[in-house]
Amino acid sequence: MEQRILVIEDNPDISRVVQYELEQAGYEALTAPDGISGLTLAREEHPDLVILDLGLPDLDGAEVTRRLRKNSSMPIIILTAMDALDRKVALLEAGADDYMTKPFYPEELVARVKVQLRHQQHGDVIRVGDLEIHPQKRLCYFKGHEVRLSPREFDLLTFLARQPGRVYSRAEIEREVWSGDLPSNSNVVDVHMANMRSKLRDLDGYGLIRTVRGIGYALKTP
Repeated sequence: MEQRILVIEDNPDISRVVQYELEQAGYEALTAPDGISGLTLAREEHPDLVILDLGLPDLDGAEVTRRLRKNSSMPIIILTAMDALDRKVALLEAGADDYMTKPFYPEELVARVKVQLRHQQHGDVIRVGDLEIHPQKRLCYFKGHEVRLSPREFDLLTFLARQPGRVYSRAEIEREVWSGDLPSNSNVVDVHMANMRSKLRDLDGYGLIRTVRGIGYALKTP
C-alpha cells in the first residue's frame, strides 16, 4: 500500500515539483493550496505525513500545525522562507517534526520524508487519546492501565493507531498485518477485532475500534 503524503502549499509551481518528486519516489501525493482545504484533506484522507508551507494565504502555518496535532501524530515537515531561529523553535514546539528553508532541493525534501516515515514506523510511543502504544517494548496502555494483547492483536492495534480515523478494508488489514497469508474466506480479522474490543471494553474503551459496515475497521479519533 502506497504511503500517502499531503502537500499544503499555495505556490502551484512548488506544489507541482514536490508532488512529482514524491510520486517518483513511490508515494501517493495529495495537494492543497491553503490551510483550510489542507485540514479538510487531512481529516478525510488521513495522510501518513504532511508537508506544510508556512506562508499560507488563509491560516498561519503554526496554527495549521497545532490543529493537525490535535488528532494525529503523523510527521509534519514545514517549508519556510524565514530563517529566524526563534521562529523555527516556535514551529517545533507547535508540533512540527522538521523544517526546510526555501529555496530547497526537492531530492533533499524526499530524503527527509523517508527519514520521518522511518521514525514514525519505529517510533517510541504512539498516542491516540487515552491509548498509548510502545512499539519497541510491545506494550499497550489505555487510561494508564496495561492492555494485555496477543502478538497479532498488538500488531493489528498498532497498525490502526498509526492512522487513527482512517478506514481500512479487511483486505488491506490482511495484507499489512498478516502479509496476505490468509484463506479468502477467513474471519480471523473479525475474531481478532472482537478480542481486542473485549479487552479494551474491560478498561472503559468501548467504541474505540469502529466498524464501517461493508468496508472495514478504523480506530476512533479523540
